Amino acid sequence: MTAFADISVSVEDVKSTSIAPIKPQEEQQRDRLQSTGVFVTVHGHFYQPPRENPYLDAIERQPSAAPFHDWNERIHHECYRPNAFARILNDRGELVGIVNNYEFMSFNIGPTLMSWLERYDVEVYQRILEADRKSGERLNGHGNAIAQVYNHIIMPLANKRDKHTQIRWGKEDFRSRFGRDPEGMWLAETAVDCETIEALIDEGIRFIVLAPSQAHRCRPITAPRLTGERPIDTEISLVSTDILSTTISSLPAPQQHQKESDWIEVAGSQIDPTRPYRCFLPGTNRYIDIFFYDGPISRDMGFGEVLNSSHNFSGRLGMAIHGDKRPAQLISVATDGETFGHHKHGKEKCLAYAFTEEFPRRGWTVTNYAHYLSLNPPTWEVELKPVTAWSCSHGVDRWQDDCGCGAGGGWHLKWRRPLRQALDWLRDRLIEVYEESGPKFFVDPWLARDEYIQVIRDRTPANVEQFLARHRSQQLNPAEQVDALRLLEMQRHALLMYTSCGWFFEELSRPEGVQILRYAARALELAGEVGGVQLEKEFLERLALAPSNIDQFQNGAEIYRQLVVSAQVSFKQVAAHYAITSLFTNYSHETRVYCYSAHQLDYQLQSMGPLTLAVGQVRMVSEITWESVHLVFAVLHLGGWDFHCCIQPFSSRRAYTQLKEQLFEALQQASAAQTILAMSQVFGDQSFSLQNLFAEERHRIMELLSKETLTRLDQLYTQVYRDNFGVLMAFHRDDLPVPQELQVAAEIALSNRARIALRELEYELSDLPDGEAHLGLGELVELEAIATEAKNMRCNLNIREGKQTLERLILKALWHLLHDSNPATLETDVERIERTIDVGNSLNLGLSVERAQEVFCYCLHKYIVPQCLVVDVNWKPENEGVCRWELSQLRPLLRLAKKLAVDVDIWLQQVS
Repeated sequence: MTAFADISVSVEDVKSTSIAPIKPQEEQQRDRLQSTGVFVTVHGHFYQPPRENPYLDAIERQPSAAPFHDWNERIHHECYRPNAFARILNDRGELVGIVNNYEFMSFNIGPTLMSWLERYDVEVYQRILEADRKSGERLNGHGNAIAQVYNHIIMPLANKRDKHTQIRWGKEDFRSRFGRDPEGMWLAETAVDCETIEALIDEGIRFIVLAPSQAHRCRPITAPRLTGERPIDTEISLVSTDILSTTISSLPAPQQHQKESDWIEVAGSQIDPTRPYRCFLPGTNRYIDIFFYDGPISRDMGFGEVLNSSHNFSGRLGMAIHGDKRPAQLISVATDGETFGHHKHGKEKCLAYAFTEEFPRRGWTVTNYAHYLSLNPPTWEVELKPVTAWSCSHGVDRWQDDCGCGAGGGWHLKWRRPLRQALDWLRDRLIEVYEESGPKFFVDPWLARDEYIQVIRDRTPANVEQFLARHRSQQLNPAEQVDALRLLEMQRHALLMYTSCGWFFEELSRPEGVQILRYAARALELAGEVGGVQLEKEFLERLALAPSNIDQFQNGAEIYRQLVVSAQVSFKQVAAHYAITSLFTNYSHETRVYCYSAHQLDYQLQSMGPLTLAVGQVRMVSEITWESVHLVFAVLHLGGWDFHCCIQPFSSRRAYTQLKEQLFEALQQASAAQTILAMSQVFGDQSFSLQNLFAEERHRIMELLSKETLTRLDQLYTQVYRDNFGVLMAFHRDDLPVPQELQVAAEIALSNRARIALRELEYELSDLPDGEAHLGLGELVELEAIATEAKNMRCNLNIREGKQTLERLILKALWHLLHDSNPATLETDVERIERTIDVGNSLNLGLSVERAQEVFCYCLHKYIVPQCLVVDVNWKPENEGVCRWELSQLRPLLRLAKKLAVDVDIWLQQVS
């Protein structure tokens, strides 16, 4: 056994160990300007449609995504986060390293998805931004990220103005996040036509990615392009990176001496995808460069078994390499980014190992399109088919006609064309409203729309005011500011209603179709408010021509009435939500209710027996349009599930004072009927109940109202279990069927007991002073006893919150252990974390330690091992708040690493 004092390794040894951050091998770190060899680009198209309720700016619960809140959250858990922290495991399933896949793959992430990530998981969001920055450092300034047309509309079906706005919004959203202009752009469904190409060139986009089936013919470019001074194959590699960002070239159009016979027909996906191509606008010297991904390999990735291992994946890519000794070639594949983890569980691990081990071992350079283009500009040009997309063999009919693509179960697609026609009609009418009203507020209404993305990205009052100041045609009073923002929101929803997913599947009443109709409904409403036009009736007449496959709905108009109108939200509904929830929430004077600010101006609450009455004033302000209303509310809780809430506009202080006096006088009679009668006399017949609350808050209040009843039931079942404990043991001892009533009592009693112990454990940990996080030993002992008892009683415990609670506690305790460790308690603290992991497994909670692994690996590599094992007198921790570790502390930490399934064998050998 080696003495601790004799243990030392070099910095290089640490960097080569199993837990060091995995980087490409040395052969991949070749001269960044080398333009020869095999290059590999794996492109992931990451996208989720906008799912927010147009009135709340929030995604409501989607039961089909259970156990997650919504589909964004579910796919994030399965795909987006795993790719930011992709694991490489050894043959024992232990963690060897963590790879940020976004650092090695080419990717686009739709702006609507990036906005969600920024709001709900800023850690992953930052990993994506960091990946683009690091890939740019590795690839001579060319980051992996490319932009996307803003909300995934089918560009060939959009009018020219909408095409430009989609590109401009996509560019600005990209620039605001990644801090640079995009070189390339992903087109929704890779749908393209000549007008789209022209718009992309106009907006400075340098390249796009298409399917091989979209090419018509190609030919070599044989003549020099720069007045004979420089051959075509060196024009880009020799210019500066500033010039590289410019798409529009001053090069002359293709030389006249090239003959029509030079063209090579490549119909049937026969185009060679290992090189880039230049696509000229007919009759001009303007062009965009195009990459065609390898169709067969990309299909194998999405629908085959090629991702079962990185070795298989690399072998399949290797089959695409041409053996004709060409100096450079690009193996380019592209698929939905959700393939890696969502559609195909765990395949992000295959990518991670391929990027960092398999590809470098074969001498391949992992690159992206912009980098490859800078080294190997096109020597071929291409002509495209007129109107195409990657997921429809009929051009773009999947988003406008009954072409058969996407059909299933014998369902027709006859609703597609009437839906497209109805929305096109609405778009054109909204243009009339915008062009008629816009000049009242904006110098250039369409320029204001193009730059409105700056407000969408940042709705702070100061930013909105700056935007209005830049674009206003005159000084705007508050009412005019509201109308100006309404107009812009009307146009935003007119774009959102064209999100491609609405046509993609087999039925209009699916959530995707309903969502685009909700955006249309909001645009209709805003047009009425600011332009005074009523378009809904005519719109519904057109929607009625879209037949549904479901008898309940019959057609698009009924879908609109049943599923869209019910989702509309008025200011009164927001105020009713505020009023009812105020009985259970101690609101401050200013509170955010979804995308509304609630300013409490007065509030009074009284109870009389089982009755509780609250009366108040509130000013509701939309954070989107700045519209505000001053409302009076009264809400009566009759006990249990019964609520009676009334809302009306504020008229005067005197009327409000009289209203309060009248209602509280009625309450003094302790009669629910008299109080409701008084409310009806003051407010009228319209009222709101618990059912009118937004779903999230309604569920919370339902749980609160059920809590007392459930507590009584838990106590009852616990008593039954205690009284019959011996009987239950006898049944199990003799292996006899246990009476269902007794088994249920045991499961409920033990589940309740476990929940209480978990709450006490979490409370104890949260109540400790800063810098302390010691898991309670008493609660751990209790949980261990419960797990043993549940096993003996063969109980399936129902502890829904247990998994998240223990994972959170383990992570917090580990963080404090690694950053604020007390050497005197280190052994005990490690033991308690280990016992917590064990008890979670004993309770069958399906415990995940992935977050804990991430924290542990980072600290172990960054701080702990260098301090304990590395001979480097000049080494200093970057974070001064991190503990100073001693060699004697390493053994328990490495033991904890094994419990977390982290491979630390190399260091265990050193300390043993």
